[in-house]
Amino acid sequence: MSAETSRPPLNWWRSAVVYQVYVRSFADSDGDGIGDLDGVRSRLPYLRSLGVDGLWLNPFYPSPLHDHGYDVSDYRGVHPDYGTLDSFDRLVRDAHRLGLKVIIDVVPNHCSIEHHWFRAALAAGPGSPERDRFHFAEGRNEHSADGRGDEPPNNWRSIFGGSAWQRVPDGQWYLHTFAAEQPDFNWRHPEVASYFEGVLRFWLDRGVDGLRIDVAHGLHKAEGLPDHEHADHDELTGDPINPHAWNQPEVHDVWRGWRAVAEEYTQRTGRERVLVGEVGVLDTHQLAQYQRPDELHQTFFFEFLRADWDEPSLYGVIERGLRTIAGSGSSVAWVLNNHDMPRSVTRYAGGAPGAGPGDLDLGLDRARAAALLMLALPGSAYLYQGEELGLPEVTDLPDHVLTDPMFHRTGGVRRGRDGCRVPLPWTADHDVFGFSPDGSAGTTWLPQPGWFAEHAVDRMLDRGDSMLHLYREALALRHRLPALRSDDFRWLPTEPGVLAFTRGDGFACVVNCSPKPVCNPVDGPLLLASDAAVLDGAGEKLPPNTAAWVLLEAER
Repeated sequence: MSAETSRPPLNWWRSAVVYQVYVRSFADSDGDGIGDLDGVRSRLPYLRSLGVDGLWLNPFYPSPLHDHGYDVSDYRGVHPDYGTLDSFDRLVRDAHRLGLKVIIDVVPNHCSIEHHWFRAALAAGPGSPERDRFHFAEGRNEHSADGRGDEPPNNWRSIFGGSAWQRVPDGQWYLHTFAAEQPDFNWRHPEVASYFEGVLRFWLDRGVDGLRIDVAHGLHKAEGLPDHEHADHDELTGDPINPHAWNQPEVHDVWRGWRAVAEEYTQRTGRERVLVGEVGVLDTHQLAQYQRPDELHQTFFFEFLRADWDEPSLYGVIERGLRTIAGSGSSVAWVLNNHDMPRSVTRYAGGAPGAGPGDLDLGLDRARAAALLMLALPGSAYLYQGEELGLPEVTDLPDHVLTDPMFHRTGGVRRGRDGCRVPLPWTADHDVFGFSPDGSAGTTWLPQPGWFAEHAVDRMLDRGDSMLHLYREALALRHRLPALRSDDFRWLPTEPGVLAFTRGDGFACVVNCSPKPVCNPVDGPLLLASDAAVLDGAGEKLPPNTAAWVLLEAER
């Protein structure tokens, strides 16, 4: 076999299913109650048996952990809580042996106040070249007591609450889009781009298959940093609408440069390296511009995650994704859950952090159906750890254990994201549900509720109708059926409240979003259903909040 024919196929990312690992909460190998890279490595066979194509690791870099790793102090290392560079290398090697791709998180918009560049900037003082790598500015109100301006340079608000500016002892202010411990880089400074190219190459040389890019729409800020007319919106909702802080045209030049590096490694090694962006723009057409052929390979399609559970909303979101995002030449990266949003079971149940769980039976039914819908669509899918277990959000964490800076900076107005980050349950009858090894301290960095036992992996494996089995069966079919590797997609006519479509020549997915049973609009044997009652009834009726996969004549 020639070297050319032995190379792995390109475009693997177009239809891949990638599993997001929040390292701190996935699996603990050393008993300190904190997940780590060796813990992830020990559970790679679980991910392989689940049927995913790869994993994405949330930040594991050295960091003071003011925002659990998204405040990076060293972009080329591993935090001691999580292991070492050797731990990382072993994880990559083992993942590749199992046929799993490895994507890592990179955070180019901001760093930690402990990053060596920022410490140098503080030490060097106003007007220094070191400060030019960040956004330092004089304050407003020239009549202040010290004559240096005791009001922030503009009215921008932090996504996490409060002003987006922090004053330092010499009187200047620095910009932080998120927490005060996360100063924004000035991407108009050429040293910043050069520095991150080095970071990119460092990890590609260590064998990673791709990078997930945090806040990919936020690197450049408008010249002059003008005021934003609706600045309070950023703070109250967290939606990035400030036109001066987000989605500047120059950011596309950054991704063209990164894509060139990724393509260089792809050509040199024959193993495709992929860039996946977290892009928070709300306009689908603007989102599509980030994944043009010479920019990012993909961007997460968050509209799907935010869609209401009803047929018009889901239809509209899917249409926009397939016609606009896929129209760019890329494929849609569907998402139902991640580390920043309440879990889908709770969202669909009408629950919320600090406001109760809602109707969890209803939420679970809808989450099961939504999973089959997502996995039947053309494109890729990104799963968040625990969604395959049907985990709801932990909505009643006591205030004193909450760690999210969003909670603290808003004075508790926004509960934050801790509820979807509680360490996973692996075995129901062990201390901390098997998250840590036996004989460990018996505590986890966020407390696990007692009801996690019912969602533990071992319990899920024992129940044939569990959410875990539903995901495993769906992912196995996704690999096996040629129709689910096709880009072909066609809507079918249905009654109100129902979505139905075909893929390829021989597969159909039907979803009943309505509160009443409906007739199945598709004839053919059932492959899989989110509710066992569908299979028991031979597929003639779909109960409320259910989905079914149907084999059409061409696939029989």
